[in-house]
Amino acid sequence: MIDFINLYLVPGLTIGSVYALGAVGISMIFGILRFAHFAHGDLMTIGGYGVLTAVWFIPIHPLLLLPFGIALAIVSALAVDQFFYKPLRKLPTIYTVIASFGVALIFRSLAQLFWNSGNQVFTSGVRMPVVLFDTFRISELHMQVISLTLVIAIALHFFLTRSKLGRAMRAVSDEPELAAVAGLDTEKVVRWTWVIGASMAAIAGVFAGMDTSMHPNLGWNLLLAMFAAAVLGGIGKPMGAIAGGLIIGIAEETATFTWFSDEPFISPSYKSAVAFFIMVALLLFRPQGLFKGRLL
Repeated sequence: MIDFINLYLVPGLTIGSVYALGAVGISMIFGILRFAHFAHGDLMTIGGYGVLTAVWFIPIHPLLLLPFGIALAIVSALAVDQFFYKPLRKLPTIYTVIASFGVALIFRSLAQLFWNSGNQVFTSGVRMPVVLFDTFRISELHMQVISLTLVIAIALHFFLTRSKLGRAMRAVSDEPELAAVAGLDTEKVVRWTWVIGASMAAIAGVFAGMDTSMHPNLGWNLLLAMFAAAVLGGIGKPMGAIAGGLIIGIAEETATFTWFSDEPFISPSYKSAVAFFIMVALLLFRPQGLFKGRLL
C-alpha cells in the first residue's frame, strides 16, 4: 500500500493536475466559443518556455516566476484570437477548428526557433523526496503541484460562482443568444475566457516541464489526454474538467500497478491508452460527461 501511494497515486495526482489545468481552458473555450481548441497544448508549451526564459535571467524557483509564463501565454492567446479566430466566428465551426491546428503549428515552430528543439530543464541536480511519518516518500515538486492545483480549483470555483464576471461567463456558456439580448458584454467574456484559459495552460506547462523537461512537443503530447479530461468532466464545466483531469491521471498511473500478479496490469508503454478508453466509454454511455456538460 505504501508503494502504491508513493509510486502510483501521488504521481497520478500530479499528472492529473496538469491534465486538469489544461482541460479547464479547453472546456471553457468550447463552452463559450463553441470550438475545440487544438492549439491549447502548444499554448501550454509557450507558457512553460516563458518561465524557463525568466529562470535564465532570474535564478530562483520557477514557480515564483509563473507570472512571466502566464503573461506570455495570455498575450499569445489574445493575439491569435484577434487575428485568427475572431474573423472566423461567423463561419461554420470547422473553419476555426482547422485554424487552431495552424496556430498549433505556428506556436510549435516559434518554440523551436527561439528555444531550439532539444530537451531543457528548469533546475539541474537530483531532487530528494520529502519523507513524511517515516513512511511516505513524496517529491517536493509533486506536493507543490497538487497543493497549487487545489488552491487554483477553489479560487476558480469562487470566481465562477460569486463574481459578476464569473456569472456572466456561465450565462454566455449556457445561453449565448439570451446573454447577448440581456445586455452582457460577450466580447469581454470572450477575452476573459482566453485570459483564464491561457493562465491555466501556462501553469500546467510549467508543472509538466518541471516534472520532466521542456521541449517543443510537450503540450502537444498531452493534448489528447486533456481533451479526454474535458469530455469526462463535461464540456463547458470547468470544475468538471478539473475532476476529469484528476481521474484520468490517477487511472493512467494506477493502471500500471501490479493489481493481480507480479506483472503490471497494463504496460507503462500503453498507459496513455487508458485516457482514450475512458473517453470513448463515456461518450458511448454518458456523452454529457460526469457533470452534465454540453454535448459535442
